[in-house]
Amino acid sequence: MISADKLDQIVQRFQFLEAKMSQGGGDLAALGREYAELRPVVAQIAEWHSLSRDLAEAEMMLKDPEMRSLAEEELPLLRARLPQVEQALQLALLPRDAADARPAMIEIRPGTGGDEAALFAADLVRMYQRYAETHGWSFQIIEMQETELGGIRELVARIAGEGVFARLKFESGVHRVQRVPTTESGGRIHTSAATVAVLPEAEEVDVTIDPNDIRIDTMRSSGAGGQHVNTTDSAVRITHIPTGIVVTSSEKSQHRNREIAMNVLRARLFDQQRQQLDTARAADRKSQVGCGDRSERIRTYNFPQGRMTDHRINLTLYRLDQIMQGDLDEIINALIAEHQAGLLAEMEG
Repeated sequence: MISADKLDQIVQRFQFLEAKMSQGGGDLAALGREYAELRPVVAQIAEWHSLSRDLAEAEMMLKDPEMRSLAEEELPLLRARLPQVEQALQLALLPRDAADARPAMIEIRPGTGGDEAALFAADLVRMYQRYAETHGWSFQIIEMQETELGGIRELVARIAGEGVFARLKFESGVHRVQRVPTTESGGRIHTSAATVAVLPEAEEVDVTIDPNDIRIDTMRSSGAGGQHVNTTDSAVRITHIPTGIVVTSSEKSQHRNREIAMNVLRARLFDQQRQQLDTARAADRKSQVGCGDRSERIRTYNFPQGRMTDHRINLTLYRLDQIMQGDLDEIINALIAEHQAGLLAEMEG
């Protein structure tokens, strides 16, 4: 358990931020972010202190013959609550990923499996759209290329709302599907896949992009089948020469396209930096859920059996229909819990 002095320092910092914000001094946005991060921690500290005081008072009451029976009644309940409150406090004190509160860029592309993989990629897009809707998040499509059968060749979208990246960051990896494709006349089950990448949105201060390192091309926007959406060269393609990363945006406004494409490029470069840091730290980790390796097969969706299996935590659920409708909270909560358990093990080790 963390020392009482450290807990007091956290409370004092919270009180300082509160006073600073009420006076209107400093960078209010930065102060507000830190204040919001510390608020649930301070609430857990207050609950732990309150329970500790109640326990001490109940133990003192044991010495009073008139209060002894009441104390003997209360003490088992208070002692039973203590491990739960201490666990909640430990979780609140776990190191935070600075990107957890940020919006996310999600990229979905078909893998092996041809047309069926593209159709499954479209199913994943709808699944995440519905999940975003249930949480009151916005889902803004930045770039989408469709196939003639209604599949997805590529989808890039921005998801914004409370705690978006914290809840979606473990979705990155290869999603595998087993089902009878609509294009299959013989009724045989096929296996295909799609890749999902979830990147935290980057701010300009996170990544410096040298203008000499990028090439910007304009071109005509096109839809499924290559048909022109409009007759102006409004679509923008940005190539980051040092890394070879290519980003496109096909809105009607060329100025807006440049802005969108730069935001996506910044997110990819920021994610690349985070991946390099994660790789460097991985050797010291005792537990790691979803290391972010985009080639890692993380999940299988078996339609004939109505089964979803997340291979990282050996979780199998037999309610695939609801999951494909965006009911992902049980899976995501389990992944977060496993990640937190690993962090707690590191702290205790």
